[in-house]
Amino acid sequence: MARIDFHSNVSDKLEYVCRLTRKIWSTTQEGQAVRNIVIVGERNDLNKLDELLWTFSATDFLPHCYVDDEAAAETPIVLADSFSSQGFSGIPHADVMIHIGMRMPPDVPALGARFPRIVEVVTVNEAERLAGRERFKAYRELGHELHNFDQSNS
Repeated sequence: MARIDFHSNVSDKLEYVCRLTRKIWSTTQEGQAVRNIVIVGERNDLNKLDELLWTFSATDFLPHCYVDDEAAAETPIVLADSFSSQGFSGIPHADVMIHIGMRMPPDVPALGARFPRIVEVVTVNEAERLAGRERFKAYRELGHELHNFDQSNS
């Protein structure tokens, strides 16, 4: 079973995901393999995130590409707009998945088997909050270990 972390009440989803991705990627212990991250969301959000990952910090470099890029298998941070694309199943990434979309992943047992850690980012937007609650209930019913990190005061 995967550990599923909900980061709720996020005011700026894309900025938050940049900081979260940097934190996860940079906490790799010396001598260990780099932690690979897959970020799944709507294409419009991913396009903005792609640009923001290049510009949000003057001192950090977060190597990333889209899942259909020929370098995706060797790039530690991959952006995907679908859980079921051929590119998604073709990459070796299996450390952390960050979900920034509103739809429930279609095959949670398969994702839970592949990714030991799944992060759900839920904003203060009412539609996203309601969708996030539904995903939380669905994950709980499947028996996953759930944690909530309320970002209201951040």
